[in-house]
Amino acid sequence: MDFAQIVQSIAIFALPVLFAITVHEAAHGYAARHFGDDTAWKLGRITLNPVKHIDPIGTIVMPLVLYFATSGAFLFGYAKPVPVQFGRLRNPKRDMIWVALAGPGANLVQAILWEVFLYLLVFAGIDEPFFSEMARAGVLVNLVMFAFNLFPLPPLDGGRILVGLLPRKQAVAFSRIEPWGFFIVMALVVMGVIGSLWMLPLMRVTNTLIELLLTPLRALLF
Repeated sequence: MDFAQIVQSIAIFALPVLFAITVHEAAHGYAARHFGDDTAWKLGRITLNPVKHIDPIGTIVMPLVLYFATSGAFLFGYAKPVPVQFGRLRNPKRDMIWVALAGPGANLVQAILWEVFLYLLVFAGIDEPFFSEMARAGVLVNLVMFAFNLFPLPPLDGGRILVGLLPRKQAVAFSRIEPWGFFIVMALVVMGVIGSLWMLPLMRVTNTLIELLLTPLRALLF
């Protein structure tokens, strides 16, 4: 991949990535406020302004360095986490599940909307490759975030969901993994375990379900 192709890919993915990250984090904050914790609201984190959610290193520097260094073969990044004080939730153990689900849920909705956008482009006869590639990138980026964040290990959303579902004694024991969770996840990513055994299967199933869900719309348009 030459420099021009890399720049074009960045242009195609920029908007979908910004939306995916921003809405994901805002959804966590909104859910937390709904269930009793207004910490994120007071800090101005329940917003669609991407600047509020961007981590300079995790959202910009790291992904760009990895993208250019590997010619697009490997990419990883993260946003500034929305602060949630789970002890302030009305029912911390139960509500934690919904707060954690809100982020991946937002990505699932966005994947569906990008797929709808792609259908509408085809229906309208707009054959500009940039827009169709952006729509496909939107589906891909959100499926990646949906699947990755549901991996059942804290501090990922899937880990928090599992803590909320486990009996209290087991939940407390499992939550003690969190200080080392990030490093464990990174090791599993580098070894390809999360990608091949978790993300790809979950992404395929989810994409199939989205296509089934949109079958009536596809039949109506085409």
